[in-house]
Amino acid sequence: MMKLRKGQIALTLVCIILGLMLAIQFRTTDGNLPLQSQRAEDLTRRLAQVDQERTTLQNEVHKLRSGVTSSADAEQIKAKAGFTRITGAGIQVTMDDRGVKSGPGKNSELYLIRDSDILLVLNELKAAGAEAISINGQRVISTTEVRNAGPAIVVNNIAISSPIEIKATGDPAMLENALKIRGGVIETRQIWGIQIAVTKQQNVEIPMYKGPQRFNYAKPVKEGTL
Repeated sequence: MMKLRKGQIALTLVCIILGLMLAIQFRTTDGNLPLQSQRAEDLTRRLAQVDQERTTLQNEVHKLRSGVTSSADAEQIKAKAGFTRITGAGIQVTMDDRGVKSGPGKNSELYLIRDSDILLVLNELKAAGAEAISINGQRVISTTEVRNAGPAIVVNNIAISSPIEIKATGDPAMLENALKIRGGVIETRQIWGIQIAVTKQQNVEIPMYKGPQRFNYAKPVKEGTL
């Protein structure tokens, strides 16, 4: 009987100890739940912050790229319009009529370089892909005129005379071939005694347009208004 009672007491003590251990573990686990929840919230908040920072950086990169592109486009537009100096591969064409002798009874003007001769050269160069052209230091732009004014020729309201020096940037071989084609500008002008020399160059310098450029009647139209 005493042994049975001692066994019950021992069993009771074991149950009490197990109960205390379970209670302590439950409290520990229950106490960690707020910490785990707080940590999860912190991670969620941090992820949202990182995502926002990434979006902000992407927007900044996009703005910077757009700015660079716009700047590059602006430089290209200025170059094509003639408002910047150009350097690059191309050719130089020299036309000279100073050695021409018309002879008695002949019209001397037929043996001189006229505006039509220069315009033919310009047209051939443009058709061959010339990117920028100058005539005796005058940049050729969309409004450039080439016309006779007595014995002189006027370009951008500036009088020029022989020798005529035309420079153009572009593929040197293509530009040269366009002028030297059989029956082309050079061959037909040389019949009249006009000397034309073409030299390919790796560094042709084309000056910028320095004259006035304004519109008195034309007005720019904003995109999307038509």
